[in-house]
Amino acid sequence: MDGTVLVADDDRTIRTVLTQALTRAGCKVHATSSLTTLMRWVGEGKGDLVISDVVMPDGNGLEMLPKINEDRPGLPVIVISAQNTIMTAIQAAEADAYDYLPKPFDLPDLMKRTARALDQRRRSPAEAPPEDDTRPDELPLVGRTPAMQSLYRLVARVMNTDLPVLISGESGTGKSLIARAIHDFSDRRTLPFVTVTAADLQDLEGPARVLARVKGGTLLIDEVSDIEDEIQARIVRMMDAPGDHVPRFMATSQDDLAAAMETGRVRQDLYYRLSGATVEVPALRERVEDIPLLAEHFLGRAEREGAPKRWLSEEAHELVRVYSWPGNVRQLENAVRRLGLTSRAEEITRAEVESVLGSQPEAEPALGGGDSEKLSASVGRHLRRYFDLHGGMLPPPGLYQRILREVEGPLIEIALDATGGNQAKCADLLGINRNTLRKKISDLDIKVTRRRKLM
Repeated sequence: MDGTVLVADDDRTIRTVLTQALTRAGCKVHATSSLTTLMRWVGEGKGDLVISDVVMPDGNGLEMLPKINEDRPGLPVIVISAQNTIMTAIQAAEADAYDYLPKPFDLPDLMKRTARALDQRRRSPAEAPPEDDTRPDELPLVGRTPAMQSLYRLVARVMNTDLPVLISGESGTGKSLIARAIHDFSDRRTLPFVTVTAADLQDLEGPARVLARVKGGTLLIDEVSDIEDEIQARIVRMMDAPGDHVPRFMATSQDDLAAAMETGRVRQDLYYRLSGATVEVPALRERVEDIPLLAEHFLGRAEREGAPKRWLSEEAHELVRVYSWPGNVRQLENAVRRLGLTSRAEEITRAEVESVLGSQPEAEPALGGGDSEKLSASVGRHLRRYFDLHGGMLPPPGLYQRILREVEGPLIEIALDATGGNQAKCADLLGINRNTLRKKISDLDIKVTRRRKLM
């Protein structure tokens, strides 16, 4: 890695870590806790790359980006911020930041991005900065987990492209909100946003009427996998010949469209036209740590709309967090708003939460699994939870062997139980050599006794 990096962060530890890592990688580093100093260095022509925090003692790093672009067109800026919301990601993208990482960041990942930015700086000509426009202050998407941070960054990347966007996710996860956010923060935000269903396209004139309504804005096709083949064909023709004012096409689906295409439920030509960019919205059980934050958000919004002030007790918070929420964010919002209206006191109790959840479907812990859940889905959910617990940092090295050991131990113990402790039968059941089984029993410290065969 070769180049000079300007680092601006008010956290001395972060400045030290970045300085040491970048220096070892072969870079020259200038580090400061002041945006004023950073801007002076930029104005003097120093640096091939800027790594800057957002909230600084003497200003906001995002607000400096237009000035940096004006003074030094093409100078890449990587924004790092503890304000890890979708607005931060979008504002960074709109201000022409090269990249955005939420804190706490993964140092090897930041180093890779730094190397790419320096390489691009050497190879690419400077580009003019985009025009700056006023934006709303809040977006109706809430979450701080790694799953949501990845979603925010993807939304920011696809926002101002003309690629079709396919938004997939379970019912109630907020697919329509994502589509609306992409439109409202894009260059097409002053144009119409039109959602269509199969009913809007039933007759031959339906596509023409829809295109006349959207007028070059954004056209969202709702639950495309539920649309019959004849209407799917009309959508294909509409996308191929959209007329004078070409809209941005987006679609939502609860199903895996690739799998639906394989089974013939979705036309192949439609699938490939819609999947220019794919945004997968995580289920609520895949971002458990966001649940209390969402609950507080919904109570606060209800209060702003005139409802009485309410908050969840610590015990109520925990119950809300571990509930399965099969209806995802939509179900959570409805339940929390109901609690806000029916609670007898300002603090919502656990008993009141239990009363509301008692009438809800599938009241099981989020970390549990339904009887119909596939093993791979259950394992995947637990692994996602394990990654989320590290708060954006990577788990310790050696993960592959550690996970194998976690799985192998219970598998062998259960197989031994099922075969009454007979190692020959157990090895045959598992499909491994008996000597291999003995070695694994020893390595995993599995206690072997003659067991009663399970019925």
